[in-house]
Amino acid sequence: MSRYTKQDIFRMVEEEDVEFIRLQFTDMFGTLKNVAITRSQLEKALNNQCMFDGSSIEGFVRIEESDMYLYPDLDTFAIFPWRPQQGKVARIICDIYRPDKTPFEGDPRYILKKTLAQAAELGYQFDVGPECEFFLFHTDEDGCPTTLTHERAGYFDLGPVDLGENARRDMVLTLEDMGFEIEASHHEVAPAQHEIDFRYDEGLATADNIMTFKLAVKTIAKRFGLFASFMPKPKYGVNGSGMHINMSVSKDGKNIFNDSSDELGLSREAYYFIGGLLKHMQGMTAITNPLINSYKRLVPGYEAPVYIAWSATNRSPLIRIPAARGEATRIELRCPDPAANPYLALSVCLAAGLDGIKNKLQPPAPVNANIFHMEKEELKRLHIETLPANLHEAVKELKKDEFICSILGNHIAEKYAEAKEAEWEAYREQITDWEISNYLYKI
Repeated sequence: MSRYTKQDIFRMVEEEDVEFIRLQFTDMFGTLKNVAITRSQLEKALNNQCMFDGSSIEGFVRIEESDMYLYPDLDTFAIFPWRPQQGKVARIICDIYRPDKTPFEGDPRYILKKTLAQAAELGYQFDVGPECEFFLFHTDEDGCPTTLTHERAGYFDLGPVDLGENARRDMVLTLEDMGFEIEASHHEVAPAQHEIDFRYDEGLATADNIMTFKLAVKTIAKRFGLFASFMPKPKYGVNGSGMHINMSVSKDGKNIFNDSSDELGLSREAYYFIGGLLKHMQGMTAITNPLINSYKRLVPGYEAPVYIAWSATNRSPLIRIPAARGEATRIELRCPDPAANPYLALSVCLAAGLDGIKNKLQPPAPVNANIFHMEKEELKRLHIETLPANLHEAVKELKKDEFICSILGNHIAEKYAEAKEAEWEAYREQITDWEISNYLYKI
């Protein structure tokens, strides 16, 4: 049931003195876009009459079929706390439709809504809690981002060693003003690295929240003269940033992953869900880890998972089962990073898990030892495979996984793979400083 009606939106805009409304949507690669309208155009927007040029958005449509319409989701109305108190700015997240009033198959939000609807047909609700990490770096004299920081703080350190403490505090307060329930915030392992965790919600709301979270964090960081980067591995020699995804599925208000009679407290459905994730993980990785830079985080030695395995007792495998049980029983996928498009990432996670439940895919035995310390012979004996080593390999695995491609739909699967292959080729042709430093003087 909808939270807001059109009348509610008109009333809030009037009472809160909102002058500008941003109609937001997300492109195929997870970049937030918007068009701003004044309150005089609000009625037109709420009647789904705001049009934009889809051919100008990468991965959308060709110029000869460019007209697209924004359909506001009224429940996503929110006022930006960081904008002026007079003539405030609000936003509404939109779905994208074609002129014939059919959903645009290249809209990532539509892909997630479609996958959630498939789960709902089975009586399931998908609940997700992300763990978003980011870096706070200095900007240069022109306001452009750098990777410089004076900070040397580490995991759970506090001020004055944690130089980002005040900025992080304001981020939390701003997010709470926007309706987030913040469960924890702290300094992460690497210098200048931070994490803010907000409460789980159903899948679509969580994907929307991730996009809002990144916008709010970047905005508040700028107020402190800092740049918030969600790049997975911005600095060599330190930990990268992940976006662990905690997932559970409920039916009739009960968490179906919980079973107190099981040794690990997990139900058959939980095991099958794990089995589905493990089966499709290589095909999903181009979505959960979408950048060339993503794979520089996914190397041994920096806590990020590399091996496709699961455990209820340690953090080295790809999938971990946190200790909480009962209604808090959940599955944590540890490889995704914050560069991922959350709508597509949650779509493939849910679909893979449901495929496991549908086909009763029993996962292999859990790996309770530190996988990073295992010899190659032991890994081979246990049939433990690795994630793709780079974006090129990940795209190849995506194209091979017909099931994951079917979840994304032909439009996104084809255009996404094409764009990522072009990205890899452009990178492969570059001559890096590392090559010059290591080869030029001795060849």
